[in-house]
Amino acid sequence: MSIDQSLKSSSGLRQHRNVLTRAERIAKLAEQERFDTEADNPIGLPKVANKKVVTGKKVKKKGPKEEGEDAA
Repeated sequence: MSIDQSLKSSSGLRQHRNVLTRAERIAKLAEQERFDTEADNPIGLPKVANKKVVTGKKVKKKGPKEEGEDAA
């Protein structure tokens, strides 16, 4: 018997999340030097943009057979 597709957990990990956890927001703010881990209060943090990074598609290289077909 197979597992229903909606119950699989691996597909959820590949999706982009707009919502960051508090620890992720503190880490991003610390990188930008907008949060001091010792002096600032972790409650009421400012919003942090989380943009999805899109990479380009890989270009398919033509093999020797395909190059010969184009010339013919």
